[in-house]
Amino acid sequence: MDEQNKTVLVDIDIPFGRLVMIIIKIALASIPAMIVVWIIMAVIMMIFGGIFGGFGGMWMHGGRPL
Repeated sequence: MDEQNKTVLVDIDIPFGRLVMIIIKIALASIPAMIVVWIIMAVIMMIFGGIFGGFGGMWMHGGRPL
């Protein structure tokens, strides 16, 4: 059980056109993930804006309502 199977990868031969296609697929797959992250961040910012948004007006006007 002391033996360890190690694999050493020496060379990968990918044609340039295939590599471009892989990169394009990765870029296209990242678009939906980016949209989901953007929506989550927007919701978080709306929550913080709703919680802390009113305090800015009070601090700017010395605590007096407008």
